[in-house]
Amino acid sequence: MTRVVGRQGRVTGKIGPGLVGEVMVPIRGGVEAFYAYPSIPDEEIPVGSIVIVVEYSPPRTVYVARAVI
Repeated sequence: MTRVVGRQGRVTGKIGPGLVGEVMVPIRGGVEAFYAYPSIPDEEIPVGSIVIVVEYSPPRTVYVARAVI
């Protein structure tokens, strides 16, 4: 099984309270879309932001935090 937690991704659908966001994560030799929620409640993460996957809920849901780059 490929590890998802710890990978960086780019937000393609706004993440925030009451929203199901989307992130694209490089994995398995390509890039895949995952439904995304903020790891910190009530945080908003805009489209284009770089994030880190902190929790993975199969098959396609991740919880993310802003990456410090």
